[in-house]
Amino acid sequence: MTSLDRPHLFIGGEWVPPASTETIPVENPATEEVIAHVPAGTAADVDRAVAAARNAFDAWAGLPPAERAAVLDRLHTALAARAGDIAKTVGLELGTPLKVAKNVQAGLPLAVLRGYADLAGRPENSEQIGNSLIEHEPVGVVGAITPWNYPLHQVVAKVAAAMAAGCTVVLKPSELTPLVAYLLFDAAAEAGVPAGVLNLVTGTGPVVGAAIAGHPGVDMVSFTGSTATGRAISHAAADRIARVALELGGKSANVILEDADVVKAVKVGVGNAFLNSGQTCTAWTRMLVHRSLYDEAVSLAAKTAAGYTVGDPFDEATRLGPLVSGVQSKRVRGFVERATARLVAGGLDAPLPEKGYFVAPTVFADVDPESELAQEEIFGPVLSIIPFADDDDAVTIANNSRYGLAGGVWGSDERALAVARRMRTGAVDINGGAFNPAAPFGGYKQSGVGRELGEYGLAEFRQVKAIQR
Repeated sequence: MTSLDRPHLFIGGEWVPPASTETIPVENPATEEVIAHVPAGTAADVDRAVAAARNAFDAWAGLPPAERAAVLDRLHTALAARAGDIAKTVGLELGTPLKVAKNVQAGLPLAVLRGYADLAGRPENSEQIGNSLIEHEPVGVVGAITPWNYPLHQVVAKVAAAMAAGCTVVLKPSELTPLVAYLLFDAAAEAGVPAGVLNLVTGTGPVVGAAIAGHPGVDMVSFTGSTATGRAISHAAADRIARVALELGGKSANVILEDADVVKAVKVGVGNAFLNSGQTCTAWTRMLVHRSLYDEAVSLAAKTAAGYTVGDPFDEATRLGPLVSGVQSKRVRGFVERATARLVAGGLDAPLPEKGYFVAPTVFADVDPESELAQEEIFGPVLSIIPFADDDDAVTIANNSRYGLAGGVWGSDERALAVARRMRTGAVDINGGAFNPAAPFGGYKQSGVGRELGEYGLAEFRQVKAIQR
């Protein structure tokens, strides 16, 4: 037992013992030490949670928007009071450097929750089309299954939107980073979220995730994670024709045109690729550079990567923490070992801390656009640099992926905008445009189905009804 152990589940507004005594250890990836245990939930626990969510649905859906907004506002207040604990917890269980954890892992979900508290309070306007009254209604009970890389943001993006829409939720967070989800439910209990509106069942994907995806009482499954798991969830939900929203993988291109500010483009591009130790689905892991700027960009990228200090997430000098697990570290190292491109920074021989699941910030140049490096989502601090001849060539290479989640373009505004419009991806940043948590987030192709965040994220959790009169 450790001081961080969380032995209970949150079901029906109460902390309750799980059906099984089995637990899941939670590691600190920087030290490889077990720091906590959480319940290994079962299908029986999911049954209880779904029943609680179903019992709470009618009352929650029937509340006036202003009253749902007030609950979300209280939840935001209670969660914001835990911002410091959120950052420290993510630093412990994921290894995100503390500065990034404060700004992104704690700050972003709070901004998203604040946005949904505001959206929830808007009057539910009906629309008249001919003799039809168009109503928007909550979809019902939502099963939310979230990943480990942004363990609170991905939870809040689903939970807050579903609540604002009038839905009730059963959440399964990643078993690798479950502790920060408990802070959200501590806040929910403090904020007086009505019993059954939010329910927490920890456990593994093959047990708890599968039970949620296939449960007849779950009206919609919202999943963020790997494309392979997304397929499995789609199949399970398809058997009962349940709605599915999927936010999956990415292999995003950062296009640096010949009239770009190459110094800024490379610096920001490397930072984007290495954010959260490269464990970011939107990471710009392919840097596409016009041939006239190519040699300079490669040199700049290598120099920038060398400035990323690897180490203890709680050391202020650290810019790159560990990967989440030994399995993930081994996987990323395998990509580096198999690479045939020119290594210009990092690699397997770079010095690293003796303990922890670290991978050095690594940059490859002269990468073949058809190679494994350029096609597979590595999910680690590995950047591939690829030259292109002209704008058409850049677009062709950028779109040469089964994914389509994010991307960047650098150059004169109109030219960059023209290229951005041709990229088959759900979001594109021009000249380092800031992330907007109110804008729709989601992908094309195998990067997913549906959108999260803002009004588009809210719409995912609503049904449309036509009443003729």
